[in-house]
Amino acid sequence: MFELTDRVAVITGAASGIGAATARIYAEAGADVVLAWYPPDGHDVEPVRQAVEAAGRRAVVEAVDVTSTEDVDRLLARAIEEFGRVDIVVANAGIARKVALEDLDDAAWLKVLDVDLNGAWRCFRAALPHMQKAGFGRLIATSSVAGTVSGWPEHSHYAAAKAGLVGLVKSLAVEFAADGVTANAVAPGVIRTPQALDPVNSLGPDGIEASAKKVPSGRVGEPEDIGYVYQFLASTESAYLTGQLLVVDGARSLAGLD
Repeated sequence: MFELTDRVAVITGAASGIGAATARIYAEAGADVVLAWYPPDGHDVEPVRQAVEAAGRRAVVEAVDVTSTEDVDRLLARAIEEFGRVDIVVANAGIARKVALEDLDDAAWLKVLDVDLNGAWRCFRAALPHMQKAGFGRLIATSSVAGTVSGWPEHSHYAAAKAGLVGLVKSLAVEFAADGVTANAVAPGVIRTPQALDPVNSLGPDGIEASAKKVPSGRVGEPEDIGYVYQFLASTESAYLTGQLLVVDGARSLAGLD
């Protein structure tokens, strides 16, 4: 079930967190992976590449700024050059910046939207012609509980971008269903990633531990918790699931505000 044998996946934000876990899980399920990473972030993509190859699959590494159409088009062209196809795109690259609304100028607002929302749109746009030609495609966006089922103070630009991803996948799901392409978004809750561990722009270690007490299961999520959901969404078995937002937060959003 949910095997990805000989599929080709492009994953942005692949050097850490959810992207890195998804790359490893996809390789273990049989997929070759194009690892898109952003070197200024400071994360090392090499262990991810090694993990993919240790699973017996091919890994291609490409430095990409998802705010650049040229970079994104080059990424998809590289995937086609190396593998001849693109079956799955996981638009996972994202940033969070803590800014109170009174300090949120146009540049700060647009920067987060350009990475978190427009970056996914650029990736999907570049991949869709290849998926249409093949009659198969899986578009997956990393959204968030922030902006979809809850708010996040001092992160209105982040929440707006993550909410926008839901509208994007719903529209693409309808437009490209006849081509065998599905489009879905996942809204992770608090996941133990480098971004969430950032004490300046996100929760930090103390905030994560405090959040764990509010989750019915008593823990925050791990990147693999999302990666396995992405495995299902990439599989042939998910063919009838499209245009949806899947909330993966350990039922935190259902448990009230205590």
